[in-house]
Amino acid sequence: MSPEPMVSVAEFDGDFGCIAAARHRAVRFLNRAQAEHGVAVCARALDLTPLVVSEMVTNACKYAPGPIRMELRITGSGTERPRIEISVWDSTPVPPVVRAAEPRRVGQHGLEIVLAVAESFETRPEPSGKRIIARFPLADPGDAGPGAGRPCVRTRRPGSAPTATRRRPALP
Repeated sequence: MSPEPMVSVAEFDGDFGCIAAARHRAVRFLNRAQAEHGVAVCARALDLTPLVVSEMVTNACKYAPGPIRMELRITGSGTERPRIEISVWDSTPVPPVVRAAEPRRVGQHGLEIVLAVAESFETRPEPSGKRIIARFPLADPGDAGPGAGRPCVRTRRPGSAPTATRRRPALP
């Protein structure tokens, strides 16, 4: 990977149609990172990135009027493992509210999802709004060696060969 971080910036009008556009941009960004820059991206990261982008941009559309700015950045060089940093700016200074988990609640689980999968999460107040930032590794968290980037043990892409999976306990 090059010493300069790979970055993509997109501005949206805040219309709900921008959610799909943001997801597609994130997928293209990761595909370009792999193809053009040799960044190892595991299947889990390929699945989580558009999900997290979708949840963050949806919240900005729902709770903040006006434009949205999304930045995607790949960080890590040398001995650091590559990570994706997803940053969404919107026009309201009000920070998101983390709700208690409620299995019977329909909807409003976006922030719960982001917090569950992100390695780090932060909210920064900024002039005329706020910035929400989520980060997670691009390589399989269990693989620190030269094979980093192989399909993650917890995720299998459709049509790919099965990989080892962890058995989850049955729900009560």
